[in-house]
Order: sequence, then C-alpha cells, then structure tokens
Amino acid sequence: MKKYSAFAVAREALRDHLGWERAWRSSEPQKKYDVIIIGAGGHGLATAYYLGKNYGITNVAILEKGWLGGGNTGRNTTIIRSNYLQDPSAAIYEKARSLYENLSQDLNYNVMFSPRGVMMLAQTQHEIRGYERTAHANALQGVSTEFISPQKVKKLCPIINIDGPRYPVLGALWQPRGGTARHDAVAWGYARACSDMGMHIIQQCEVTGVNTIDGKVVGVETTKGAIACKKIGIVVAGHSGVLADMAGFRLPIESVALQALVSEPIKPCMDVVVMANTVHGYMSQSDKGEMVIGGGADGYNNYSQRGSFHHVEETVRALVETFPIISRLKMLRWWGGIVVISKTPVKNIFINCGWGTGGFKAIPGSGWAMAELIAKGEPGPLAEDFRVTRFREGQFIDESVAAGVAH
Repeated sequence: MKKYSAFAVAREALRDHLGWERAWRSSEPQKKYDVIIIGAGGHGLATAYYLGKNYGITNVAILEKGWLGGGNTGRNTTIIRSNYLQDPSAAIYEKARSLYENLSQDLNYNVMFSPRGVMMLAQTQHEIRGYERTAHANALQGVSTEFISPQKVKKLCPIINIDGPRYPVLGALWQPRGGTARHDAVAWGYARACSDMGMHIIQQCEVTGVNTIDGKVVGVETTKGAIACKKIGIVVAGHSGVLADMAGFRLPIESVALQALVSEPIKPCMDVVVMANTVHGYMSQSDKGEMVIGGGADGYNNYSQRGSFHHVEETVRALVETFPIISRLKMLRWWGGIVVISKTPVKNIFINCGWGTGGFKAIPGSGWAMAELIAKGEPGPLAEDFRVTRFREGQFIDESVAAGVAH
C-alpha cells in the first residue's frame, strides 16, 4: 500500500492523478478463515483492524451484504464525545475519543477529526443538577468536562438564543475535546488498513445461515457459498437479532430507526456541537456548510432507513426556538439509522450491537474491545460490563442524563 502524503499528492498532480491505487482490494471468499466478521461498517472494520494490529490475527474475512459503510456508519450525525455519567460508558467512549485524536496518523488516512467541542444544554433545573453531577463524575473518570454558564454558551455559539420562552438555556455541560469526524472516511480508512494487512473485504455477500456442531460455530452460509471459520464476530447493528436467530439464540434487544437530517449549505456560523436533550435535538455544521441535525427515535420497531415526517417536524420546531437563524433553511436530505459487546450461547460467536444513539462515537473503542474479546475469548475491562446476560440480571447502565437512554 502506497503511503499517503503531501508529496504523494504533488507527485500525482504532475501526472494527472493516474498513479493512485485502489484504497482496498475487492476479494473473493476463500474456503476457510480464522475469523469472520459479519458487517463492514465502522464497528466491524475497526474490530478487524485491531485484531490485526493488536493480536496479529490477519486471516480474517469481513462480509458485507451491501456496500462498505452503507449502513449506520454512513447515516449518523458524526458526534464524538465521552461525557457519560456511568463509569463503563465513560471508559469505552473516552477510549474511542482518544483513539479518534490520532486515528488519521494511525491509519495514514485523513478521517477529518475536528475537536471543536461539544456542549449539552441544560434547559431545566433537573438538567442543571444532572449535568453538574456528570461533571463531577467525569473528573473522577479522567474525562475533561465542565459545567458552564449561559453567557459562556452564548460566547461559544453566538447564533444560539439563550432566552427562549419554552426552552431557556440555563447552562451547559462542555467537553472541549469532543467534536466530529467524517463518517465515510472512518470506514474507508479502516478498510484500507485492513486490506493492507491481507484481510479480505467481501461486499455483496449476504450471510444466509450460521453452521454449528455441538454448540460450536464452524462456518457460515452466504450468497457466495459456504465459508468455514474458527470464530465469528457479529457486528450488524439493527440486524443483530436476525443473525442471532440464524445462530440459534435470541437477543434481548429490538431495532428502531433513529432520525436525522441536513439542511442546504450556508456560510460558516457554528463551530461547536450543540445537543439539547430536553427536546432531543442536536446540531453541528459540516465542512460543506450543511447544518447536521439529529432527532428522536421512531416509536415502533422497524428496519427502515427512511426519514420520518413527525420526528423532523418535532425536532426542527424545538430547535428553531433555540436557533432562530435556521428557521428559513431548506432541508436537503433526511434519513433514518437503525438503532453489547459479549460472548453468546454459541461457542466462538461474539456479538457487538445495541449502540442506540452512540454508535459512531464508539467505533474505535468498540473495535478495540471487540477485538480483545474475539482474540482472548473473554471480555477485557472495556467490555466486561456490556455482557448480554446483564439484561436477564437487570444490570442496566443507566445513561438517561448523559444520553437520554440506557445502554
């Protein structure tokens, strides 16, 4: 794999950019691999990458029924933060955030990480108490955050209206080292690095069955034939229940679509990420000038990747009061993304799913923890609290303050 650099760009400019090689190889499946990763999104590719980098396991196939990064990785609001209340959440998200900081250098691929800062607005007295508590918890966790005044919120984000009649801004939890990254670039960077290690990325290859003998996985059936393997990592987001059913066990989670949209591009007016949990809306401005807006989840189980009218109306109506400047913007496009790192009842099958609103920001940390689980067969410190059996035990990780959900 040729190294990307300023010199390489200059050299290719002189020869009409005809010397660039493909970022990753398109492979046909072999008969057997040490590990099969099902799902070529950010989490699956990161898992494969850290299997190779941290444990030297490179006889790996990454199977994708569609195209690389075409699921939730390409359908999110790109926010990166680690200001969570509970220790297990803060640990894995801070690991991810710290890996994001050097990911471009690590992968030799610009993932466009932008540590512009993330603020979570307190718009009720209850939220003030919750975020102050979170700031104290973050200090003990080694995560740098602070609770700031409405005046500092206004200084950091001049376009915000802090005196709204329904949703006044009473302060915010501020994480200056949070930010955003380019979602496609994260997937492409990991894919390029995996391919360079000799791993096989096989697109348009749907898994149609999981083969087991005496409760132990021995391979998968696919639309490109049967493939044998020693271990499987299921990393398919909202379709995890479908794959689990193929393997013969049931997951205690269900899938819903999480809504988001972007506006037409405008001149730069906002260089931070703002989240408002009271109205469940969050917004940032992309490098192309679009306002990237996230909303709520559908109220019913589905696998849809379409937008939802009532969520867009509800989210935008609330955000317009806080950001009057966006009231006349036109919507450019909208979409929906389908909303556990654990061993499973089937030996040598491991699963990573259920990230809800926190999938993109977790990618490097999730891949790191999942790779450790697959390589060692047991969860490490980052993953041990996210075992699937905790649903039966009632051991939820309640992040209703920091994320509005339980993990």
